[in-house]
Amino acid sequence: MNIRLADGRDIDNLIKVRLDYFAEENWMLSDEMRQMLISQLRQYYTKHLNKDFFAGFIEDENKVIVSTAFLLIIEKPANLSWPTGKTGLFLNVLTYPEYRKKGYATSIMKILIEEAKKQGVSYLELSASESGKPLYRKLGFLEHKSSEYTNMRMSLI
Repeated sequence: MNIRLADGRDIDNLIKVRLDYFAEENWMLSDEMRQMLISQLRQYYTKHLNKDFFAGFIEDENKVIVSTAFLLIIEKPANLSWPTGKTGLFLNVLTYPEYRKKGYATSIMKILIEEAKKQGVSYLELSASESGKPLYRKLGFLEHKSSEYTNMRMSLI
């Protein structure tokens, strides 16, 4: 197995694993939505890869991706919760079913956690599925209760 960070030659791989992640989550995409996402992802990865977005892959001996994880680094004005001004968000943690329970997701996340430390990230966060919680706990993630503020969202599309 080969563990590596994605580079500019991996744009198509990044798009594929992102769409595979959506399929694993059983998100149904119309053809129009799929094309919109592909277009945006291609632009996004080209602009952000290895700047404020990092992706890790584990490949088998045939260079087939078996596991992946994404790390998005967000920079904002510092405060007491993020004194470096940088926070990290894990996305798209995916190990294909036939490769699960072999430690691949743990390995790729450890690489990205080290990258986050190099980048000066104050903290890392993620949204955990029930099946993912044991992995994330093993890596040191704790369930985080929101502050006294209420999280709110406005959809614009």
